[in-house]
Amino acid sequence: MTDTYKINVVIGGRNYPISVKSEEEEQGVRKAANNINKLISDYESNYAVNDKQDVLAMCALQFASIIEVNDVIKKEENNAVNVKLSKINSKLQSYLDK
Repeated sequence: MTDTYKINVVIGGRNYPISVKSEEEEQGVRKAANNINKLISDYESNYAVNDKQDVLAMCALQFASIIEVNDVIKKEENNAVNVKLSKINSKLQSYLDK
């Protein structure tokens, strides 16, 4: 069983206790909370949003969109690499067959 410890992070002015397993995970959680708070601040200052839930939904959508776009890009890059590797493999195979 892995030892965990609790930390508190503040998101949108509210405290949230989070269990983490390592200092690296703690740093990641704190960085993520900081990024969310910055985005909340940006949305509140740039848009007429009265409800904190709307701001949090917009933050969630933006972060989720980034993840999905990166996933699509990664898949396209992997496909391109696989095509190149297949071409190289075919050339090597034809060379070995001679």
